[in-house]
Amino acid sequence: MTDPIPLNLPTNKARTRPIAIANWLYSVAFLVFIMVVVGGITRLTESGLSITEWKPVTGALPPLSEADWLSEFAKYQQIPEYREISGPAGMTLADFKFIYFWEWVHRLLGRLIGVAFALPLLWFAMKRAIPSGYSWRLVALLALGGLQGTIGWWMVSSGLSERTDVSHFRLAVHLLTALFILGGLVWTALDLRRLAAGHKRPARMTGLGIAVLAVLLVQLLFGAYTAGLNAGYVSSTWPLMNEYFIPGGINWDAGTWSALNNDPYLIHFIHRWWAWVVVGFLVILARRVRPIDRSASIAIHIAFGSQILLGIATVMTGIDIHLAVLHQAVGALVVASTIWGVHLIGRAPQ
Repeated sequence: MTDPIPLNLPTNKARTRPIAIANWLYSVAFLVFIMVVVGGITRLTESGLSITEWKPVTGALPPLSEADWLSEFAKYQQIPEYREISGPAGMTLADFKFIYFWEWVHRLLGRLIGVAFALPLLWFAMKRAIPSGYSWRLVALLALGGLQGTIGWWMVSSGLSERTDVSHFRLAVHLLTALFILGGLVWTALDLRRLAAGHKRPARMTGLGIAVLAVLLVQLLFGAYTAGLNAGYVSSTWPLMNEYFIPGGINWDAGTWSALNNDPYLIHFIHRWWAWVVVGFLVILARRVRPIDRSASIAIHIAFGSQILLGIATVMTGIDIHLAVLHQAVGALVVASTIWGVHLIGRAPQ
């Protein structure tokens, strides 16, 4: 009996394929980006609770007959969202098919990403093409992707029994995990491209890099809260919120911590103004990056500039779905460009 093929690369560097692996990771990162966009569509169309069961394998197929559709619709009719919102609004089977489609596509993309990551990883491992020190990263990203599927169902299940929507806390975990995976894929691909160019030491986190990512994390968290609580709808004016800088209607009765995590007025207020703190940190990052790679500096400026404009436009249009989806998509690009910049300033001197 032969020993199993290890994921660690042998010392024969000629067999490593860092560029090929980096390109593969970029392609998976693109799929994750598409997943984030479709996730935004799913949320904005109130499609997330249309599939009430988690079937990782058989669920890959949509209903194939009218009887199957009626069965799925009947299951949906048992949950609070239908009984309290969709049913009274007069939802038809055609309406249900529309929201089912988006949730099904969202879950199908998750399965596709799993396959697109696991099979090439196995192939590279069998070919012993993974550079030394990168196996654990790739396996960790694979495990995190599997966990993300579980988190997705954990999120959906929160809206199937007592609530008419999913928990905004669980939605935040789901979105932030997706963006963390996106960042991990981009960072690892950048390290591998550096390795292919002869730089053995991977990039490290600097103090500035950690600060920028921490500030951005706060904004992403409150963005997820804003989405989960539909907090964007509490005001359609900018820069003031309903004629006030600090909006009225904030409920402080349960304390500051509760308001920070649950009050839509306060969460919307923080999300729209913390964005400028993020801009300040990203401008500093972009200036540090400019002498190293001007294109990365430009990418960071374009990403956050577009995101600010889209955020304002989304608010002032009363959450136009097209602008809101673009806002989420560009948010993912802000993450990717920020990771690029943080990676650049964390590289060892050449």
